[in-house]
Amino acid sequence: MKTSHAVAAIRAVALTLCAICAGTARAQDPPVPVGSLSATPAYVQIGERPILSWDITYPAVVKDIVEITPPGTCTPKVKVTMDVRVIGASVKVVWTNLWGQVTRWEWVPAEAQVSINNSNYSRIFCDTQDKVNPSTVVYSGTVQPGNAINFAGRYYFDGWSTLFKSTNPNGNVVALVNGDIPPTTTPLYQQPTIDDFIRQYLDGEGRVKIGPKDVIYLMELTHTNKRDSGFDLQDLALLVTFRTKSNNGHGNNVDGVDSSNPGNAPKVDGDPTVDDER
Repeated sequence: MKTSHAVAAIRAVALTLCAICAGTARAQDPPVPVGSLSATPAYVQIGERPILSWDITYPAVVKDIVEITPPGTCTPKVKVTMDVRVIGASVKVVWTNLWGQVTRWEWVPAEAQVSINNSNYSRIFCDTQDKVNPSTVVYSGTVQPGNAINFAGRYYFDGWSTLFKSTNPNGNVVALVNGDIPPTTTPLYQQPTIDDFIRQYLDGEGRVKIGPKDVIYLMELTHTNKRDSGFDLQDLALLVTFRTKSNNGHGNNVDGVDSSNPGNAPKVDGDPTVDDER
């Protein structure tokens, strides 16, 4: 059996394409890039030159699937699954002496709330900084297209503070994506008091460093004057991850047949653009 140089070249291109996809996948949030490579004609003889065609589809970034309306309303463009993690809740109360020196301090509870599709705000977290576990998902749910998502925060010390919402134009709650710069008078990365939980989500230039389908919510709960040095958006921080539903062999298939037929999905898929799974 003869093996032509052209066929070997096709294989080399295919391996290169796979390597590119794999390299990109390590830096991207799932789904990973997918690609295809074809040659015309499929079989070639030595000395012939086939025509190669390829196509790569890259993962969507968050703004492809969610519209963000400043200061912090997220509205899905498609059905999404949303996971929320608390990465910081560093509200503290301090006691000082006559010379302004701190003599005692303690964490106080901070509360995070969520509203979906203009519903009443409901609690998803209430605890102190020392009880925060960034790996714990405090809220997970499916959100339909067009249903606005908003978050709010407050703290408790001798009563509840003002509830600051992501719909308010005062800037106490902001939603940021990868590459954004937090809107503070003094850049966060230049502040000597920057909290560790915030630092790890910023690069050397103070830009937000998170996943392509993540949104970080930063909240200032103790100050309202943006010119005050204490207005640093570090009192409460949420990391929100959006995921679009993956087929995984169920529901709609490109061949129009749902062989697994989970749930109420029809065996024959009449419209592959409609999600038949419920």
